[in-house]
Amino acid sequence: MNFRFQNLIGAPYRGGNAIISGDTLLISPVGNRVSVTDLIKSETRTLPVECSANISRIAISPDGNFLLSVDENSRCLFINLRRRVVLHRISFKKPVFAIKFSPDGALIAIGVGKLLQIWRSPGFRKEFFPFELVRTFADCDATITALDWSPDSKYVLAGSKDLTVRLFCLKKLSGFNKPFLFLGHRDSIVGAFFCLDKKSNKVSRVYTISRDCSIFSWNYTAIESNTNDLQGEMADPPSPGTPEQRSSEENKILESNNYDDTKKRKNFDGLNDDLDEKCEFLLHKGRWELSKKDYFMQAQAKLTACDYHRALDLVVVGFSNGVFGLYQMPDFVCIHLLSISREKITTAVFNEHGNWLTFGCAKLGQLLVWEWRSESYILKQQGHYFDVNCLAYSPDSQFLATGADDNKIKMWTVSSGFCSVTFSEHTNAVTALHFMVGNRCLLSASLDGTVRAWSLSSYRNFRTFTTPSLRQFVSLTSDQSGEVLCAGTLDSFEIFVWSMKTGRLLDVLSGHEGPVHGLMFSPTHPILASSSWDKTVRLWDVFEGKGAVETFPHTHDVLTVVYRPDGKQLACSTLDGQIHFWDPIDGLLMYTIDGRRDIAGGRLMTDRRSASNSSSGKCFTSLCYSADGNYILAGGSSKYICMYDVADQVLLRRFQITHNLSLDGALDFLNSKKMTEAGPLDLIDDDNSDAEEGIDQQTRGKLGYNLPGSMPNRGRPVIRTKCLRIAPTGRCWAAATTEGVLMYSIDDSFIFDPTDLDMDVTPEAVDAALDEDQPQRALLISLRLNEDTLIKKCIVAVKPVDIPAVASSIPLRYLQRLIEAFADLLENCPHLEFILQWCQELCKAHGHSIQQSSTSLLPALRSLQKAITRIHEELADACSTNEYLLRYLCSTGTKNG
Repeated sequence: MNFRFQNLIGAPYRGGNAIISGDTLLISPVGNRVSVTDLIKSETRTLPVECSANISRIAISPDGNFLLSVDENSRCLFINLRRRVVLHRISFKKPVFAIKFSPDGALIAIGVGKLLQIWRSPGFRKEFFPFELVRTFADCDATITALDWSPDSKYVLAGSKDLTVRLFCLKKLSGFNKPFLFLGHRDSIVGAFFCLDKKSNKVSRVYTISRDCSIFSWNYTAIESNTNDLQGEMADPPSPGTPEQRSSEENKILESNNYDDTKKRKNFDGLNDDLDEKCEFLLHKGRWELSKKDYFMQAQAKLTACDYHRALDLVVVGFSNGVFGLYQMPDFVCIHLLSISREKITTAVFNEHGNWLTFGCAKLGQLLVWEWRSESYILKQQGHYFDVNCLAYSPDSQFLATGADDNKIKMWTVSSGFCSVTFSEHTNAVTALHFMVGNRCLLSASLDGTVRAWSLSSYRNFRTFTTPSLRQFVSLTSDQSGEVLCAGTLDSFEIFVWSMKTGRLLDVLSGHEGPVHGLMFSPTHPILASSSWDKTVRLWDVFEGKGAVETFPHTHDVLTVVYRPDGKQLACSTLDGQIHFWDPIDGLLMYTIDGRRDIAGGRLMTDRRSASNSSSGKCFTSLCYSADGNYILAGGSSKYICMYDVADQVLLRRFQITHNLSLDGALDFLNSKKMTEAGPLDLIDDDNSDAEEGIDQQTRGKLGYNLPGSMPNRGRPVIRTKCLRIAPTGRCWAAATTEGVLMYSIDDSFIFDPTDLDMDVTPEAVDAALDEDQPQRALLISLRLNEDTLIKKCIVAVKPVDIPAVASSIPLRYLQRLIEAFADLLENCPHLEFILQWCQELCKAHGHSIQQSSTSLLPALRSLQKAITRIHEELADACSTNEYLLRYLCSTGTKNG
């Protein structure tokens, strides 16, 4: 039951702005979560932190420790990026479209509607009021859309939709009560940036960029000022708790506790002293002149994203037609002008060194990192355009295949979260996926009337299975030997059987009177189970040609059917929210789980009943047994995924797949203030709205059918789970949801779960046994304690000569735990031969016991197989590379000789 959220794949980017931290970490919003991609290691991880709605803006501190995320509901989270936890929360009264940390990290500039607010950045320590409002500027006449700090953190540029860029000074000084205005643009401002003089390293120019594809250059000329003119005074008296009102003792205590952000606060608190001193360079005491107007000349397109790199004096811009441009300033020389898609570019950003460009397209779920000098891709990821319909784990649990309504199949590497290959031969929605056992082959079924077989070694479609007349397939399976495959149809209610080797149609199974949405072969017998909307589950003898050998009737439509891994039980879910368990051998109903109350929750905008009273339409559309068959996962038309104990028929745990209020069905109680005579306020179309940020509202998915009795949703996307799959190793499972593919895995953190505890079984006893050169006794004690660190320590402490004797003395009840430790060691331990020798001797000593207990040891053995297969592939690639390198060196040496 110790499953924790691990990752979110299938959607690398969903809208908002992307940022790069530390020159290698790409941070991008994915719905209401934040994804962090390591561009060097090619790994992506999604933070377990969730915002209340889709994220609109993110910002990161200069040191890379803190992350600010603001969602569509103007709720802000202050996140410790290293620890992946939320430190503070705050809500704003207006929408936020611009947010940025100051260069010294002490302050945060936030555009809250028409207001520019300057907040003091919280630190590592705990505070009652972590966010402190320093200044509020109310000079803008429209929403603020762009912000930039001066290098000294004393001035802020703010661009807004009132076609104006304003220069604000952090402190209100005499003679500078009003901000300087940069005028002349004819559309809303997208970006405003300070430019430094390379010789003096001071601000010499300002660039302002507007949505009508224009960029203005403003030159600065400094004017000498007297010392008296520089003395400023605060607009408001110091608030309680500021450094001016603290005693000396309180300041000493504060400085001792605040060990991480002391420098930041001193920089801000000493800002008055810096302004009081004589300074020859102040932006508000100089002269600003418009020196140049340039236009990007993109007809029928709007400028939607931009960024500026000060060190290289480069500007990158993205347009609504999918074109981006890179320009050298101040001469406005076009370096690159390329098209990466046909949809709007919603984010464009430089990395720290300026050699990589990051682009995001929210509508396509596309995220690109491009090296502009060599014109090569560093990262190229794209999610599914529509919802994911089906999932399938590879037999070694290293890959996950997804099929969606966009007609595409994608292969994802589970360990890294990256998409390795995309198959796009289908011409309609992909509805079912299945991995063949024992070979590298993937099967897919689609509404286009074809079942295709894909080779995972050559990445091509090597066989296509069709029917005499066009049919729409919605379910797919194959037998354990891989000789035949079966597919169920949506329109003709038939099951088609093909030969895998020849591709010939062998048989057509008729008898169902509704769409066949569930198909699965028995793991132990050549029997096919099928479920249909005609309220029946049928068993078929495919190889003998006897047709339906058993029929299990139900009172409601049957949505899916699965076999337990030992083949002794059959589970199916019905439209009334119940799960029925059958004995497929005797044909008897064993028991039933009523899950209507468990899955109930979440009220749609169009519902007339409350969430507690509305149980109609709540049902499980996907079931999946665990690797050992002890529990079953069930998900469907709800925000919950339920885990049941099969033997006791009790609910063990309930996973809520998302808390995103931007989706329909997340709230149990609706706000009556949002109800109007025309219906819910969120579902009323506003033709005058300017949907520039994030993904436009659309009804995802294009399947031409719905569940029986359900109504199609024409508003916001609805929370639901379309498919559930548990990895063959049993250590993780994945769910295809509206938010993407959620992956949960067993937490590796230590949990005290001893198997045979006694007074003498202690960590000290393990160390004492190792000191006395008794590795066998130490290993047994560590296995009884069931502490991962001690078990691995004792395994490594055994001498290679003593491995056979120690392996033969291991009791049978500890084999599973020991095999799991071997699988984990192979992932991280450099002693490959040593661990493989352990595995070999363990199989020699307990081969018969392992064969008899294959069901209970199957998850651990598959984890070990996964680790060995991965290392074998890595060594094969390394050997192949070295072989070619040696041949090249030998041929070069012969020529030189």
